[in-house]
Amino acid sequence: MTHPHNESPVNPLPPVVVALALVIFGVELVFTLGARGLAGGPAAIGWRSDWMERFAFSDRVFEWMRETGTWPLEHLIRFVSYPFLHWNFTQMLFAVVILLAMGKIVAEVMGAVRMLALFFLGSIGGALVFALVLNDPTPLVGAFPGDYALIGGFTYLLWLRLGAAGSNQVRAFSMIGVLMGLQLVFGLLFGANNYWVAELAGFCTGFMLSILLIPGGFTRLLSRMRSR
Repeated sequence: MTHPHNESPVNPLPPVVVALALVIFGVELVFTLGARGLAGGPAAIGWRSDWMERFAFSDRVFEWMRETGTWPLEHLIRFVSYPFLHWNFTQMLFAVVILLAMGKIVAEVMGAVRMLALFFLGSIGGALVFALVLNDPTPLVGAFPGDYALIGGFTYLLWLRLGAAGSNQVRAFSMIGVLMGLQLVFGLLFGANNYWVAELAGFCTGFMLSILLIPGGFTRLLSRMRSR
């Protein structure tokens, strides 16, 4: 029996969330050290640009695959490799903070495998919408579409909880509303990019997939629809 005084006041993070965050952090750390000449020698200065060229999601590469009907693995991998690349340390840090917060909640409810599925399928969904809706030559990088998929999962969990309590379920979407609003403000102040399209698509992907991934989630949805 565990003595209550020996119990941790904070629930530990699920190992899968920590591992994913460490990989993202580690990749950026290597790039940062290389750019400052602290690792890898003179060639390390170009590590970030080299990996961007090989592993960032590119709309131009995607359009080439569509037009030629060829889907080589070296380019398909971009759908799941771009979340590990960031333009700078600050961007990565914000992405990891959201991953740790949302990943913990989602993994504890859905489990580690479903959390990873939500993150990567949300990243894939975000990249697809980014490519299909826009014609943007800027490479898509960053863990934010996957993070937003986790926010979508969290939103669905909250939506179910509010519904069970008889509360207004629209409140579940307050977080995504605030985040999109903040993005608009930062875009006006510091210059906007089109990444919000991928992030919003990631959120929608995560929300919809959660209906299937949450144990009993689809059954609850059907019962609520029938009750109305």
